Amino acid sequence: MQLESQAAEQELFISGVARELAGFLDSKRGLLSAISPDTVILLDSIRDLVTGGKRLRALMCYWGWRGAGGGEVSAEIVTAGAALELFQAAALIHDDIIDRSDMRRGGPSVHRQFSQLHQRHGWSLDGERFGHAAAILTGDLCLSFSEEVFASIGAPTAAGTRAREVFNLMRAEVMAGQYLDILEEVSGPHKPAGTAVQRAQSIIRYKSAKYSTEHPLVLGGALAGAPSQLLSGYSAFALPLGEAFQLRDDVLGVFGDPGTTGKPAGDDLREGKRTVLVGLTLAAAGEEEAQFVDERLGRQELSDDEIEQIRAVMIASGALAAAESLIENYSDIAYTALAALDIPAGPVVSLRALATAAVRRKS
Repeated sequence: MQLESQAAEQELFISGVARELAGFLDSKRGLLSAISPDTVILLDSIRDLVTGGKRLRALMCYWGWRGAGGGEVSAEIVTAGAALELFQAAALIHDDIIDRSDMRRGGPSVHRQFSQLHQRHGWSLDGERFGHAAAILTGDLCLSFSEEVFASIGAPTAAGTRAREVFNLMRAEVMAGQYLDILEEVSGPHKPAGTAVQRAQSIIRYKSAKYSTEHPLVLGGALAGAPSQLLSGYSAFALPLGEAFQLRDDVLGVFGDPGTTGKPAGDDLREGKRTVLVGLTLAAAGEEEAQFVDERLGRQELSDDEIEQIRAVMIASGALAAAESLIENYSDIAYTALAALDIPAGPVVSLRALATAAVRRKS
């Protein structure tokens, strides 16, 4: 019965976040329409992106709130969840531009949608440049909305509060992590191969792991007034979980089923992502195989045959198995830290279910 109750509560929260997002975006339609009807498409692009999805960050925030004694599906935590979803959407829009990724969740990414709009209307100048520019502005608008929604909670998110500190830190770290990611793409081949895995782990920590799990969980606890000891316990659980989550993402980026992931097979290889999986491959493969992989990373024209060859190297070298082992190790650390948390059983059960789904997922 407890599992059913927790699931029902979680669904109520998810529904609440969806309504909050829809209501907020509806409230902005008049503003953009008054500026120009042509700008409403920015709002529609955001709406499409925040509709659906796993809601992982919002749910981590919610159970952090509940674990610290926050009320069931309270208004302020629903609003916080909506703010996190808007921030996530902004990060996805910008990330797809940076990674030159034309697909998101099985459909065209936001910058590709705008490029297609340019093409349909037969407008002047460069359609791809228009698509990138329009998507950057859409992402910036989404970031602005995220801040507006978060600030609307009121005193608990005011300057000087722990919640405000976490929210600000999360945003700064993601931007810094994104820069480290693109820096590694261009400078990685010129750095010592022996440190590639360590560099990749640092990138995933700041680009993804902290904002996917740790900061949302700590944010929920902070909004509920959790003591520092509990927030530290939240971090001890959620940070290794976030690292396992991103490692799983890296594996899916090479070995995932496009029908499930919503992205073309081997997309990460064409984008030139120097992930932990790639670092493990370069370290473990023979010289000739490692050179083959290294020289083909980031080639947009990478053939399906070449992707299969790279996959074969990753498997034969033991890199894929090593990545799976790292995922298991991080997961074990997270589960141990979760068991040590002094919070009610309900949030523990829900957090464990979220953790399992995050590291076992297929998309």
